[in-house]
Amino acid sequence: MRHEVTFIPGDGTGPELAEATRRVLEATGVEFEWDEHPAGEDVYEAEGNPFPDRTLDSIKRTKVGIKGPTTTPVGSGFRSINVQLRKELDLYACIRPCKAYKGVRTRFPETDIVIVRENTEDLYAGIEFERGSDDNAKLREALAGLGHTIREDAGISIKPISEFGSDRIVEAAFRYAEENGRKKVTAAHKANIMKFSDGLFLETARKVAERHPEIEFEDRIIDNLCNQLVSRPEEYDVIVLPNLYGDIVSDLGAGLIGGLGLASGANIGTEAAMFEATHGSAPKYKGLNKVNPTALMLSGVLMLRHLGEADAADKMEAAIAAVIEKGEKVTYDLKPTRDDPTAVGTSQYADAVIEEMNA
Repeated sequence: MRHEVTFIPGDGTGPELAEATRRVLEATGVEFEWDEHPAGEDVYEAEGNPFPDRTLDSIKRTKVGIKGPTTTPVGSGFRSINVQLRKELDLYACIRPCKAYKGVRTRFPETDIVIVRENTEDLYAGIEFERGSDDNAKLREALAGLGHTIREDAGISIKPISEFGSDRIVEAAFRYAEENGRKKVTAAHKANIMKFSDGLFLETARKVAERHPEIEFEDRIIDNLCNQLVSRPEEYDVIVLPNLYGDIVSDLGAGLIGGLGLASGANIGTEAAMFEATHGSAPKYKGLNKVNPTALMLSGVLMLRHLGEADAADKMEAAIAAVIEKGEKVTYDLKPTRDDPTAVGTSQYADAVIEEMNA
């Protein structure tokens, strides 16, 4: 079966990583029809829009896409393309496996956890009121009427967490556990302090857990969870979190397995799915054929599973794992020292994975 997929190269090192990943995906034997469209800083400079309508229309039509990293300006310019995508396509579930592979330097070689992050609510909903604005003043006045005094020089962000959003993300976590042979789901929260937002998340998670009695369920206060993850991560399996905590713990999980260069990601919604690495575009390395493509390749593995190509996904992941374990044809960051002269480039790493699949 041929799969039509929206292909977004991205910017910075994105096109190099995306092309390497495309070649490896094609080498699995699965047939793809790529519908390529731009996103990111380059198209923003050319057209004034970092995410053109034609790119969004393609994803809406194909229902699945894979995207190279894109740059998000700090403090000015356009907002995050990833956040825009999640809102436009209701990509409510971010799935981020954090699995340690043999050959990677890490103090936590037994780590094999999956972070399931809610994508549409919480502080990432973008409901903000700028310091000194009229809307900020109106909100402060309204809150003062309810007995809450906020300083005039404060910026304000609103944290909405709904029963609907909590139910579907926790349900997604349990469904992932069932479909992938996982045994336990842990809900993370700060319900001891934020009783009406995180408290609602926890209450809803407990109700969802009752629908899945075959999967063990527990909850952890978020600061305690972080403490335990860096001391005994092997005790955790699938972790489901509201948006902000999920963002932070995802990077913590990447640190457990050797860094963001190994961290894959999937954003799943009711109408479409987008697969991407969790790291940035590293523009200073643009065109140098140097950056590690593992994260985007493993995102491609997640895409194959989403498309129902489980055998190809297993084949591709096994080949990536074998190349990493051998340690010969890997990028500089996967070598014992970063100045190792035997390190290969992005494209050569992809060649090694393809050779491993064909061996």
